[in-house]
Amino acid sequence: MRNMSFALTKRQYRERSKTVTRRTGWSKIKPGDFFAGVEKGQGLKKGESVVVMGYNKCECARWEPLRRMIDDPEYGRCEVIREGFPEMTPDQFVKFFCETHKGCTPETLVNRIEFSYL
Repeated sequence: MRNMSFALTKRQYRERSKTVTRRTGWSKIKPGDFFAGVEKGQGLKKGESVVVMGYNKCECARWEPLRRMIDDPEYGRCEVIREGFPEMTPDQFVKFFCETHKGCTPETLVNRIEFSYL
């Protein structure tokens, strides 16, 4: 089972308010795949180990431009809630995502992964 890091959204993951995540990778994930949600997957210091927060099942995965959240305001509003950021506007979320993912722009195709908690 693969580990998926939720380093930027630990609180949302633990609260289970996050049911969608966007990734610039994870191209092989498909509905029915299982994964472990971890606090941090890379950059662990000597002696640190992976902390598993829970287990999940991929319900849906599809590639779409990040800017779809801006171009379709109704969709974007629903998506920021599912991402665990109900206080953000779609514009704010897209800006946050681009700032935290090197080389990402609103035009970048991202993998939208919908998941359930086990």
